[in-house]
Amino acid sequence: MASEHVPYDEFGLFHENAHEYGLAFDGPPVVRRVDAPMPDGRRISALVWGSERPHLLLVHGGAQNAHTWDTVAMALVLPLVAADLPGHGHSDGPGAHPQGQLAVDGNADDLAALLTHLGTGMVHVVGMSLGGLSSIALAFHRPELVRSLTLVDITPGVNPQKTQAITAFVNGPATFASFDDLLARTIEHNPTRTEASLRRGILHNAVQQPDGSWVWRYRRHGAPTPIPTEEQATADARPDYGVLWDRLAAVQAPILLARGMLPQSVIDDADEAELMRRVPTARVLHFDRAGHSIQGDMPVELAAAIADFTA
Repeated sequence: MASEHVPYDEFGLFHENAHEYGLAFDGPPVVRRVDAPMPDGRRISALVWGSERPHLLLVHGGAQNAHTWDTVAMALVLPLVAADLPGHGHSDGPGAHPQGQLAVDGNADDLAALLTHLGTGMVHVVGMSLGGLSSIALAFHRPELVRSLTLVDITPGVNPQKTQAITAFVNGPATFASFDDLLARTIEHNPTRTEASLRRGILHNAVQQPDGSWVWRYRRHGAPTPIPTEEQATADARPDYGVLWDRLAAVQAPILLARGMLPQSVIDDADEAELMRRVPTARVLHFDRAGHSIQGDMPVELAAAIADFTA
């Protein structure tokens, strides 16, 4: 028996974000979806917040999408772009890169093309997890586009051991028989979040199929590039993000690291120390009630930090 149809309005949930986090809400924010053509014919999608020239670019993590930033964007009240990385959200799949969705250089190329299409000029770039690694590549290859760089709970020191919980979740079932099944698994793997916020996240990040089942948006192009497990990492199955340390050290733009302090974070003290060794001018902020997804655990506080850093 097919599961009941669950209605979804992409721009109809913002009042829930505002209510949960105590933000003023006088009506729907000014936000629209745009699709930017890539040189190879693919399209990269994004949410453009506000009617003025974007001040910020927000880049989500692996298996997420642009809506992960909704509460942050509402708290910032600044013109900005929240991108869907290749193969995520409403964007087409990745280009011809062996590492697919995990290819940070390919992601950086697409982000640069998106900014060029929108005519943003230089922006402050905020990247979380895979989006942060991709943002390092963007800042290194296209410094004329990056005014500052904020890394949200990520450094090039990330490795399979630190991301075991994330890997287990992303490499889980490809489909779910019902919305409730998908919600139950999401709650199990996200103990720091409210059920309401996780429900919103699923509606933005999954698609109900004609038979009533559900599939993650990042799987709709077919099987995504799997995140190698700790055991597979020894076989060079995972990209070597450690090479990004040298690139990060070469970035001339100001750098902020937002670090979650709960066990779900993928940053340890050694990562923070290595960042400060490589970039002594970097600024580090600790978020004591946040895990890896600070934008979900402490969105208002993260927005305040971003606003202060980019003022």
